[in-house]
Amino acid sequence: MEKIEQFYKKFEQAVELLQKDLAVSYLDAIIETGDNLAEGGELLIEDGKPSLKVRDQLAELYKQMVALSMTSEELRQVIQFALVKANQFDKIQANHQMTPDTIGFLVGYILEKFLTKNASYKILDITVGTGNLLSTVYQRMKVNGYKDIKLYGVDNDDTLLSIASMSARLQKIPAELFHQDAIDNLITPKVDVVVSDLPVGYYPVDKKVVNFKTHSDKGHSYVHHLLIEQALLQLVPGGYGLFLVPRGLFETKETQGLLRVIKNQAYFQGMLNLPEDLFLNKKNEKALLLLQKHGGEGNQVKQVLIGDFPPLKDKKEFAHFLKNIDDWAKENLD
Repeated sequence: MEKIEQFYKKFEQAVELLQKDLAVSYLDAIIETGDNLAEGGELLIEDGKPSLKVRDQLAELYKQMVALSMTSEELRQVIQFALVKANQFDKIQANHQMTPDTIGFLVGYILEKFLTKNASYKILDITVGTGNLLSTVYQRMKVNGYKDIKLYGVDNDDTLLSIASMSARLQKIPAELFHQDAIDNLITPKVDVVVSDLPVGYYPVDKKVVNFKTHSDKGHSYVHHLLIEQALLQLVPGGYGLFLVPRGLFETKETQGLLRVIKNQAYFQGMLNLPEDLFLNKKNEKALLLLQKHGGEGNQVKQVLIGDFPPLKDKKEFAHFLKNIDDWAKENLD
């Protein structure tokens, strides 16, 4: 942890130097710092900026950071620390904030119950944002012996996509990222897995979603419903979707269209309410929805995985709940 703290302190200094010298947002300074480090510490110079004085300071900081020889996972953690600070500076809106590491760990933990280690997988995050969910899942799977993984990400926010791209390059993660609205026809290949921390709210362009079965008959449609439908279309037969959704996903008037899509296109394999202490506001609490697309080797599990994660602070109960998931997987997936 000491090495991470040393690296982060120098990373933070470099970001602040760039932010002031270039007169850019904290986020933009993070992106440029990460991109420079991904190039081995080479400075990007445009229109004489950064200034000569700042170039010398940055070159020394980059030299010291490169010498620390950080692992991919350590670099991922540094980026997350920096993005937390960026939120204080730039007041990032809720749908643009990164998915916490703990949630990424749980998504990866559940996903590994369905996937075998000797197969190749294409994994897509349909709303990739800063890329933290995708990279957390990837790092966990690599540590646990999955070797052939190709990553894809889609987002319509060019700043967030720049962060995700920088983060992937710095961690040397093989990710292809696409700048597009995920509601449009996706240009990624069909994939084995879709993971996504779905944005919650309404999609503003009604005429673009008239062909979606989850579109609302009156007014705007829920974007998280539309994205689940879109994700199912992008999965290969038998592929898996793991979605972070509002806890009350099936409690609204608009639920019927979503339920029909799930029934017609996928097996409902589970829904787990995430620990309440992960969320500052009760209305922001989320659950993990597990779907498997019809076809291929897909089939309905004997017992749907339903439950509530205990609080993170209750380590004994939390470990016991993870063991229950392991037991469920042995009984239903072997």
